[in-house]
Amino acid sequence: MSKVKKLLHTRYRVDDLERTVRFYRDVLGLVVVRRHKSARGSELVFLKTPGSEELIELCCYPAGGPVKVQPDLTHLAFEVDSLEDFGRHLARLGLKYSDGPHFDADGGGIAFIDAPEGYEIELIQMAKGGAR
Repeated sequence: MSKVKKLLHTRYRVDDLERTVRFYRDVLGLVVVRRHKSARGSELVFLKTPGSEELIELCCYPAGGPVKVQPDLTHLAFEVDSLEDFGRHLARLGLKYSDGPHFDADGGGIAFIDAPEGYEIELIQMAKGGAR
């Protein structure tokens, strides 16, 4: 019986590819691993989080019309060592959390920031025991 083996990438379509790549690279610290144009004319950029195998594919496909992200439709979640430290990093870039941070008694917490195009990013600080 054949089943899927692993998650390879998640795709987000955007209108302003370069602005979005800068956000994921400069704000979140992802690394661009490859860029190319698809057979149907989409501009594609694949990014990787240093601690994960899965990629994020950013796609610019103007023929598909403007991107309209519905509120609370989807988000990406990333682990951070410290939400307070990451908040200071955001402040140095002139940015701030859109929600949070919210901490639990066990030391874990979450916060959100808005990425370009209206996509939401969740940042998670794991509890002292490693759970969330």
